[in-house]
Amino acid sequence: MTFTWNTPEEDRAAIERWFATWSGQVAAVDFAPALDLFADNIASFGTHMDVVEGLDALAGNQWRNVWPTIENFRWNLETLKVGVSPDRLFALGIITFSSTGTAENGSPFDRPGRGTVAFARTAVGEEWKGVHTHVSLNPGTPQKSHGRRPAKS
Repeated sequence: MTFTWNTPEEDRAAIERWFATWSGQVAAVDFAPALDLFADNIASFGTHMDVVEGLDALAGNQWRNVWPTIENFRWNLETLKVGVSPDRLFALGIITFSSTGTAENGSPFDRPGRGTVAFARTAVGEEWKGVHTHVSLNPGTPQKSHGRRPAKS
C-alpha cells in the first residue's frame, strides 16, 4: 500500500468539515451530537484513561473530564494535514488546537495542543467516522484545568 498526503480534495474537504463540526461541539460542551462523528468501537487513550475501546468509554472517561473545564476550544483548521489510503476508505487527520484553561486560582491560561484522528468508512462518498483519537497538550502546558461549565447535552 502506498500512503499519500496528496489527498483528493473531496476527502480533504470532508475531513476539514468533520473537524470544524467537532470543534463547535467541544466548545459548546455538546456531547450527544459529537458521538455521531465516531465509530462505536473506537479505540483511544488520553490524559484521563489508558487504552479503551468503545465510544461510551471515550466520552465518559476523557471528554466529560476535559470539555467542561476549558473554554474557547478551536481546532486550527489551517494546520490540518490529511492523508488518505489508495482505496479512500482510511484516512488520518493531524491538526493543532487552541483553548483556554482555568488555573486553580481562577486565572485563565493558554492551553494549546495537537491531535490525530484515524478515520474509516465502508465506501467512498460515505461519511468519515473517527476510529481512533489521540489528543495531547503541547509540552509545558498545565494538564489540569479547573473550569466548570455545564454540558449542553
